Amino acid sequence: MMKVISVELDTNEMRDITNDVARFVKESGKNEGAVLVFSKGSTGAVTTIEYEPGLKKDFPRVMDKIAPYDDHYEHHKTWGDDNGSSHVKSAIVGTSLIVPFKDGKLLLGTWQQIVVINFDTRKRRREVILYIL
Repeated sequence: MMKVISVELDTNEMRDITNDVARFVKESGKNEGAVLVFSKGSTGAVTTIEYEPGLKKDFPRVMDKIAPYDDHYEHHKTWGDDNGSSHVKSAIVGTSLIVPFKDGKLLLGTWQQIVVINFDTRKRRREVILYIL
């Protein structure tokens, strides 16, 4: 079973999609297994985090220290664009994760939510593919 959800995000914005994933698992009718969560594209990412206001500010600030938007990237020469940092951040965080479930419920920690992030230098509609394994 597969489903695609679409999320429009600004630069560095993250969105909690835990409820979408949980609903998909429930709709699958499967009692236990795992769900693949995959962000299509090379400037977005998916991960888990405690989705709260402080970390929503901290995470992009720390990622910008790792791969600053205003740094020099050879990628800019290749395509004449400005999102080399976005690709690096996406590669570091990753575009997929697998979450186990049992009794039809995601096996996440108390403060652990599934998020999709847009690292691109412009607003993007992110497609997230959910797939029951």
